[in-house]
Amino acid sequence: MKHSKITGNKRTQRDYNLGFKLAVISQVEKGEMTYKQAQKAYGIQGRSTVLVWLRKHGTLDWSNPIRHQMPKSKETPAQKIKRLERELSDAKLKNKILNTMIDIS
Repeated sequence: MKHSKITGNKRTQRDYNLGFKLAVISQVEKGEMTYKQAQKAYGIQGRSTVLVWLRKHGTLDWSNPIRHQMPKSKETPAQKIKRLERELSDAKLKNKILNTMIDIS
């Protein structure tokens, strides 16, 4: 009887400790990154691994994740004032252009 060498596939799956999982979950739930960005940033192999962690350990309802853009970073009051002043200036210019077009026609 011949003994054949059994060649199994190497296990590529990684085991992550709970602390690491909770840290990743925290970043995703705070909106610092999406679960797909976390997967890429930390080299997590499974396509749904982070989502499974969120469903199991997260505080939010991840049963049906919605796709949305990352929220803008908090702007300071001075930045908000400048942004609103630009928007107001643009709106005034648009209003002036439209009124001129009405007067011409």
